[in-house]
Amino acid sequence: MTVLHIKGAHIVDPASGRDEIGDIVIEDRKIAAVGAVQAPSSAKRLDAGGLVAAPAFIDAGVFRADAEACLAGGITRILLMPDQSPALDDPALIERAMRIGKPHVWVHPLAAATRWLAGTELGEIGLMQAAGAAGVSTGRRQIASSAVMHRLLRYSRAFGMTVMSHAEDLELAGSASATDGETATRMGLPSAPAIAESVAVSRDIRLAEDTGAALHIRTVSTAGAIDIVRRAKSRGVRVTCGTTPAHLLLNDAEATGYRSFARLSPPLRSEADRLATVAAVQDGTIDVICSGHDPRTQEEKRLPYAYASPGMAGLETLFSLSLMALGEEAGLSALVARLSAAPARIFGLPGGKLDVGAPADVALFDPKRAWRVEASALSHAAANTPFDRLPVRGRVVTTIKGGEIVYNAS
Repeated sequence: MTVLHIKGAHIVDPASGRDEIGDIVIEDRKIAAVGAVQAPSSAKRLDAGGLVAAPAFIDAGVFRADAEACLAGGITRILLMPDQSPALDDPALIERAMRIGKPHVWVHPLAAATRWLAGTELGEIGLMQAAGAAGVSTGRRQIASSAVMHRLLRYSRAFGMTVMSHAEDLELAGSASATDGETATRMGLPSAPAIAESVAVSRDIRLAEDTGAALHIRTVSTAGAIDIVRRAKSRGVRVTCGTTPAHLLLNDAEATGYRSFARLSPPLRSEADRLATVAAVQDGTIDVICSGHDPRTQEEKRLPYAYASPGMAGLETLFSLSLMALGEEAGLSALVARLSAAPARIFGLPGGKLDVGAPADVALFDPKRAWRVEASALSHAAANTPFDRLPVRGRVVTTIKGGEIVYNAS
């Protein structure tokens, strides 16, 4: 393959602590040199002056593998949730899912924790790991039985697999479409208390602590749950967690006017919870920011709020909205860590770093470029988002996968 020479970029690599102006040389699909380097005269040169070069992003918890949207968002690897049709509860289905986005987007499927995601009978975790599963997930719903969850964590620890859980107590959450509070009361929406999340988080952390298993809570969004995670980490529990840009930027008032595009899972929370979530990303309690990409059709979203399907498109806006939520003062290294290095570390994935010998997966972005989110212009049919027409700053300019330029912004 042609040697690629990325020239004059601001290199941000939290895995190595690198934050400097320099060059990157890519050869044979791997990083060959980083920093003050000499490239062969025959190398293809890419002038990256004024751009940031970071490890390409890894989206930890995607419900649909939209390759074009991934690349436009600087994402070259995704963790695919098991909530597919059929559910990813069989080794053959894991193998098939891994082929969806190749060669440009690598899909790392999460094995369904239970057969059919029904929450009762454990799946063939070892066989699915052998087939390529990167972890285990309970899917969109909590496993209601503590006994089943305990067995899942024990088995997963034996195979060295991280369990990704959904943090909403089924009995408390029920069929609620909103969080208890002024907005839900005023609009007459079926709602559930915010402690539905902290109750689920507390139970799963206690079970993980007892079994010694690695637990990742896909989305935390309340101050109570965050406090439980923070205290568990302080006593050495193997727990990590994530959140989404929507839960960092929006509160439950967004549903005013029955805006069904703002119906998400977990539902949007109070302003106090939103601020606690932002603070938890900034202090490192929340390890990962993921898109929660779960696009729905117009028919699924344009319904009365309580009947609309929860979910939104999020791949292309992951970086820009995350940057908006945290602000430049938080530091680009901290942001890239949560979008790339942390998910790679938690799930043992290649990538997430720009060291010599690492996969040549690179995102080049301009943190100051202004643009407007336009749902109709996003790279997939079901482009519903509560951020439609929002002015943002920061955009991915070029995405490189395995040394090949696979996306260039127009």
